[in-house]
Amino acid sequence: MQARDPSDLADRESRWNYALVGSGLGVWDHNDRTGTKYYSDTWKEIRGMPVDEDYQGNYEEWLTLLHPDDRDYVIEAIPKQIAGDPDYHVFEYRERHRQGHWVWIECRGACVEWDESGAPARIVGTDTDITARKRSEEMLEQLSRRLDLALEITRIGVFEADLEAGMVEWDDRLLTMYGVEGTPRIKRAEEWEQALHPDDRECTLNSLSESLEKDRGLLQEFRIIRGDGAERVIRSRSAFFLDAEGKRKLVGASWDVTEEVNLRNDLQKAKELAEARNQELEAARASIEHLALHDYLTGLPNRRYLDRMLDERAATCRENGLTLAVLHIDLDRFKQINDTLGHRAGDAMLKHAAKLLKGCVRSTDFVARIGGDEFVVLCTIDSASKKLSNIAVRIIRELNKPVRYEGHDCRFGASIGIAADGGPELDPRQLLLNADIALYRAKASGRNRHEFFSKDARRNIIAVKRLSDEILLGLERDEFIPYYQLQFDARTLEVAGVETLARWRHPEHGLLAPDHFLTIAEDLDAVSTIDALILEKALADRAGWAEEGFVTPKISVNVSSRRLADPGLAKKLRAQKIEPGVVSFELLESISLDDCDDAVLANLRQFRKLGIDIEIDDFGTGRASIVSLLKLSPRRLKIDRELIRMLPQSAEQRKLVRSIIDIGRSLNIGVTAEGVETMDHVRILRDLGCDTLQGYALARPMPASQVPAFVREEHWRQGETASRRPKGAARQPLNGSRANKSA
Repeated sequence: MQARDPSDLADRESRWNYALVGSGLGVWDHNDRTGTKYYSDTWKEIRGMPVDEDYQGNYEEWLTLLHPDDRDYVIEAIPKQIAGDPDYHVFEYRERHRQGHWVWIECRGACVEWDESGAPARIVGTDTDITARKRSEEMLEQLSRRLDLALEITRIGVFEADLEAGMVEWDDRLLTMYGVEGTPRIKRAEEWEQALHPDDRECTLNSLSESLEKDRGLLQEFRIIRGDGAERVIRSRSAFFLDAEGKRKLVGASWDVTEEVNLRNDLQKAKELAEARNQELEAARASIEHLALHDYLTGLPNRRYLDRMLDERAATCRENGLTLAVLHIDLDRFKQINDTLGHRAGDAMLKHAAKLLKGCVRSTDFVARIGGDEFVVLCTIDSASKKLSNIAVRIIRELNKPVRYEGHDCRFGASIGIAADGGPELDPRQLLLNADIALYRAKASGRNRHEFFSKDARRNIIAVKRLSDEILLGLERDEFIPYYQLQFDARTLEVAGVETLARWRHPEHGLLAPDHFLTIAEDLDAVSTIDALILEKALADRAGWAEEGFVTPKISVNVSSRRLADPGLAKKLRAQKIEPGVVSFELLESISLDDCDDAVLANLRQFRKLGIDIEIDDFGTGRASIVSLLKLSPRRLKIDRELIRMLPQSAEQRKLVRSIIDIGRSLNIGVTAEGVETMDHVRILRDLGCDTLQGYALARPMPASQVPAFVREEHWRQGETASRRPKGAARQPLNGSRANKSA
């Protein structure tokens, strides 16, 4: 046998050493025959030992370096590895590194020599540091556990489909999801197709086929029929890949989204319901807003809408240099239609008027009903008067035409106030007020006409407004007081009574007679209040005179037509406990005595029951007929001063007055002459048979405090009253005017 070259053996040994070092294998060799142990440098490095350390190893000491969880396993594995058990040819364990951490070691070994008794004599093996691999495996295991936990928590099932074989592997969660627990995990693709809901099958399979053709993943949502018959909604995401053998496969995950879809559907239904309700609310809001801005009867815009449009139109006019015109329209004789034919007829006329107004103006003009029988038209124009006048004339003409209603011809007209203005200082609220002022003038001028606003009219309105406020304030401050003018028996010139006259003790203008405030007080409906106040004070003054020794036979006070129609007047008079025969109410002849309504007639009857007399004032200038005198049966007639004034110069006047006196005597009605200014008047009236005299020739109006002294002095008997007036009495014109009369 040829001997080997020593250098060749050295080379070969060197190559093996390099190979072992490069492979990271730590070699160990236990030779019981020679009693030696060998550990390579790599073996020592694995355990953190210096390579030059002479380590012989001690089994018991080595066991203490093993991980407690691995120690029993290693003690069991070593004999089986030596015995050649293939399951233990390689085993793994953890050993303490010199630096304190654990090192995973993969041990491979085998018995290479036996002694004569068959016992192992030499064992050789390698140790490999697999710590890094173990860490990777542990990380993968942790990742796998986390993934599995995540899939479990989210109830996501995983599948892998072999597209060439037509087979699919389902995990347990997917089996549960489809309601086929306990069945094989490997299934034919047809089984999944059969589980699809019939209504979703075609669409789902088409989507999958398209994805296969284009080789791209897909996200699907479809319904299935579970094994137990329940319907569920599945969402699935999948992607294609090639496995190690080059086979095309599809891997994906599926999860049950039934609750999510139900919630989504519920939310969608709730959304649709909310949208429907929002539409209803919007419609209701629009309806409410329409109702809030429109008149329910005519459908025209109302006052609120008018206020809004005033601002908008005024802004447009200021911006574009245009003129804003306001036509304030009030229907004439409308109340008579309501009173005679009823409110249904009135409503029909209002609707008719609204329709006509819309037809008389341009489509761009704004027409509103602001209450009752009042309407307003807004016009934006580039010039004023002529166009506006034409519109007003057209409106009045059309509204004057009769309207047929239930067999009746209803006729009414219109009064229109017009105001127009422009420029940067345009004030729409003032413009509306100006149109109202112009309307007041149109109505005061006879109605059924139109008037333009003027500054003079505004000044008059402001003056009336100021005086109205002052009247109301005067009532609050008790500024209205009675003045008294004595009445005398025509034959004896004895005091026969006193007439109570209303005066206003104005804080700035002094004592004012009714001609300064009566008309405005009537508009304020304050005359009745003044009447009641004057009566109350007159009764108190009469009681005061009695304490001073003067007892007047009667007190005459004026009563307005409105107070005469007050259904509660009799009750108020009873509360004052008026002594019968003491008080006489004077009614103006201008009050229509022939057309008294039931309330007036009822009050007149109550007056008689209370012992209150009735007098007809200003007789001869009004419209009282003999029939009305018979029906009313007054206690006295007062001949108006205009018939008395010319008695000394006119025989015709004397005849007329004698006729009135004769009428009174024939009807057993006393006759009083007022406006007795001279002693000639006294003489003539006495000769004509007049019963009572009243006038400046005998006594001027005076405050209550002066009456007792005046009566005691009896100056009228000396014929001096015509040239003298009581101390403190108000200066009045000698001829005596209607200013002497009360309200």
